[in-house]
Amino acid sequence: MDAVLLKAMVLGVVEGLTEFLPISSTGHLILVGDLLDFNDARAQVFQIVIQTGAMLAIVWEYRQRFLALACGLRRDPAAQRFALNLIVAFLPAAVLGLAFGRAIKAQLFQPVPVALAFILGGVIILWVERRQRQGTAPMQPRIQSVDEMRWPDALKVGLAQSLALIPGTSRSGATIIGGLCFGLSRRAATEFSFFLAVPTLMAAGAWDMWKNRALFSLADLPLFAVGTVVSFLSAFVCVRWLLRYIASHDFSLFAWYRIAFGCLVLFTAWSGMVRWSVG
Repeated sequence: MDAVLLKAMVLGVVEGLTEFLPISSTGHLILVGDLLDFNDARAQVFQIVIQTGAMLAIVWEYRQRFLALACGLRRDPAAQRFALNLIVAFLPAAVLGLAFGRAIKAQLFQPVPVALAFILGGVIILWVERRQRQGTAPMQPRIQSVDEMRWPDALKVGLAQSLALIPGTSRSGATIIGGLCFGLSRRAATEFSFFLAVPTLMAAGAWDMWKNRALFSLADLPLFAVGTVVSFLSAFVCVRWLLRYIASHDFSLFAWYRIAFGCLVLFTAWSGMVRWSVG
């Protein structure tokens, strides 16, 4: 197999397995891409575009929900409210991404800043989960289903998602943990994170591809096809596993993973064991 396509396959697996877990798909793609020496401007666009494959896994898993949404938009108040919630939650990251996306890519799409974001995010998850276990009043769930959300709830989750513009933060982690803080149940926060991924990842992939279209040619089509298909398949498996996992577990395991992995990256950078882009 061509070496470039093999890299696309590896990164597709990484994207699919990490997109919907609170461990940062972008952070993992940056780190793995650095190890594979696939970290130039083309690679950064590729890493964003293949998120579309993971997004399609959500569309397929919840295809009946999205079909009902499309059919009910004209006359079903519940469908209209759900669509409005997605739009409201999508807007903060879209606006801030357009304003600061280029600066963030230039300064933070590097392994060491990603590792620091991994560690900080892990600490925040542990703090939130501890408050959940203690039953702290402001964090008790008042919303059991995404259908109970109103636009102010969606706006709060959308503001939390905008923190994920910092690579290593985790889009799913920010939305899920933010949702828990704002009164959503674990299931509702996780599912809304899934649904919000659809407009967010679709817009990010399309916008980045359009902006950087001069970097690519038709010869790159197999690269994107392999990455997107593999991302779809691995994300589909991961989503089904995560829904079963959260039925009886919290997110502390992912927090400890983030902290351990971030510390490992910092140690290898400090010791010179790995020649990261920024060490």
